[in-house]
Amino acid sequence: MRVVVGLLLLLLALCGSGAQGEGGGLGQVGEISQFQETAPRDAAEESTKQTTEQTTPDIWAEVRALRDMVVELKVELRNMEARVKDSESQVNDLKAELMVTKVHVELLQRENSDQKDTLTSTKSKISDLEKETADLQTRLSSSESELLLSKSRIDQLERENTERPKVAFYTALTDAGPLGPYNTDITLKYSKVFTNIGNAYNPATGFFTAPVKGVYYLQFTVCGNLQGSMGVELYKNNQQIMHNGERKEEGGAEYFTNSVVLELMAGDEIHLVLPSGDSVVDDVKNHSTFSGSLLFTL
Repeated sequence: MRVVVGLLLLLLALCGSGAQGEGGGLGQVGEISQFQETAPRDAAEESTKQTTEQTTPDIWAEVRALRDMVVELKVELRNMEARVKDSESQVNDLKAELMVTKVHVELLQRENSDQKDTLTSTKSKISDLEKETADLQTRLSSSESELLLSKSRIDQLERENTERPKVAFYTALTDAGPLGPYNTDITLKYSKVFTNIGNAYNPATGFFTAPVKGVYYLQFTVCGNLQGSMGVELYKNNQQIMHNGERKEEGGAEYFTNSVVLELMAGDEIHLVLPSGDSVVDDVKNHSTFSGSLLFTL
C-alpha cells in the first residue's frame, strides 16, 4: 500500500512538471515567431527551434500515458481496498471462529477434567474391588482348605465307620404264654428275632456274643401275669451282673425294665436267666424283650 501511494505521488509530481514545461514551450514558440517576424536568427537558433517543436508533442504523450497509469492505479487501489475490506471481514470471521473454538476448547478441557476425576474415582473403586476380590480369594482359599480338611475328616470317619463293626439286636421271648415257675434256673431263649445286625445274637442258645472289644448297651423288659414271683437275671459269661424280681399277690400283668452298659471283650457272652420259682409271660404282643447294641469300640 505504501509503494502504491509513493508511486501516485511521483506521478502527480511528473504531471505538474510536464504542465509547466508545456507552458514554457508555448511561450518560447511565441517569442521565436515574433523574432522571425522582426529579425531572422542564425542557423543554430533555427535548429534549436526545430528540436523544441519535436520535443513538445513527446512530453504530452508521456503525460497522457502517465495519466492513464494514474487512472489504472486508482482502479487497482480501489480493488486493493475492496480486497483489504474482504480480508478484514475474513479476519473478523476468523476471530469469531477462534473465539468459538476457544470456548469449545475450554468446555472440552472442563469435560476432560471431569472425566479425569471420574476416571480417578473409577480407578479407586477398581482398586477397592481388587482388594475385596483378593480378600475373597484368600477367604475362599481358606474355606477350600477347611472344606478339604473337613472332607478328609469325613472320609476318615466314614472309613472308621465302615471298618467299625455294626452290632445291634432286638428280640422277643415267645408266643407260648407263661414260662415257669421251674425248680431250677433256666436260660431264656428269645426266639423271635426282629433285628440282628452283625449276627451276634443266637436265638437257638439265647446268648449274645460280643464280636469286638467295646462298650455295649443292653436292655430287657419282663412281663408277668401269674400270682407269685416274677424275675430275671443277667449274666456275663458265668458271672451274674444283675437280678430283677417282683412279688405278685394277685393276677394281672405287671412289667419292669432295666438296662446296663458293659465293657466287653471280643468273645464275651451275655444271656438272661429265669430264676427257679419265678415266672414270666409273653405272647404275640411281645411283652418280654431283650435288645442291645455296640456303642463304640475300644
